[in-house]
Amino acid sequence: MTSDRPDAQRARPAAPPARPRAADAATFADRHWYRLSWLSLLLAPAAVAFGAAVAVRRALYRRGLLRAARLAVPVVVVGNLVAGGTGKTPLVLWLVHELARRGLRPGIVSRGHGGATAAPRPVPAAGDPADYGDEPVLLAERARAPVWIGRDRAAAARALLAAHPACATIVCDDGLQHYALARDFEIAGRDARGAGNGLLLPAGPLREPRTRAVDAWVVNGAPAAPGEYAMRLLPAGFRRVDASGAAVPPDSLAGTRLHAVAGIGHPARFFAQLRALGLAPAEHPFPDHHAYRPADLDFAECDLVLMTEKDAVKCRSFGRSDLVALRVDAEVDRALADRVEARIRGRPTA
Repeated sequence: MTSDRPDAQRARPAAPPARPRAADAATFADRHWYRLSWLSLLLAPAAVAFGAAVAVRRALYRRGLLRAARLAVPVVVVGNLVAGGTGKTPLVLWLVHELARRGLRPGIVSRGHGGATAAPRPVPAAGDPADYGDEPVLLAERARAPVWIGRDRAAAARALLAAHPACATIVCDDGLQHYALARDFEIAGRDARGAGNGLLLPAGPLREPRTRAVDAWVVNGAPAAPGEYAMRLLPAGFRRVDASGAAVPPDSLAGTRLHAVAGIGHPARFFAQLRALGLAPAEHPFPDHHAYRPADLDFAECDLVLMTEKDAVKCRSFGRSDLVALRVDAEVDRALADRVEARIRGRPTA
């Protein structure tokens, strides 16, 4: 079938699909981290060594032998105990919007995965993900709050506060294990996959033991236990990835030849969301933070390529009219924002 839509991409000549190694890497977690496989068992001694190093480092901070920097404003950390996507970026956006709505004037600091330098610097909304990292650029586009990155989150936060003195709260994106920055509230996300095979890296997905205490657990797309907070990701419309950013009506996707790519921590979640919207694209998983090339998105028999917002910021420069991103918004129990606000407002002044 050939689409007669003026805005649809005609079928391209047959081209190799996304590189097999990328797809293999994207499914590594499913094959080895979320069950006991021969490889996870083989790596178990390395996981024990990793766990010992984690315990020593944490003990050094607890005993004050390594000092954590405390800022003049409250710090809320949002992160994961597991490697891989649990919906952290939408959760950060939700939290930032809630804090702003309550007059707590948040700013965001992040490591800047894949960024070009380690020094603290602001992230522009139209920044190049190769320079700043994909998640910080997405946060800068959608948060309506200042975003700074830096390998040293405390230094990045101080630089943000110097540039934005009205900022009253720091939200640290993916900083749960960055003990060098003292925090007032810790939020950890999880999803239906839980702790996987229960092993630490590299044998399993855990960055820290699952006994690690946090102030609040947020559960994405799965039943929340008592004391936890439920979250779900709601579709908020399709948009062109090119400079126009034009909205794409969902009904215009009917009858088109669709492919979907996902370079996130849990690609299957994105593909399942597309299926829930009544779409049936050919699915192409990629590793988290994958640096796309135009050739990665050249598929035979294809009118449109669907992708996540995090993928879209890395593909915007391709200038192609056949790329479409699905925007999502997190819906979280507002009781969590109430708890965070109470902790922030109850913090002793310096």
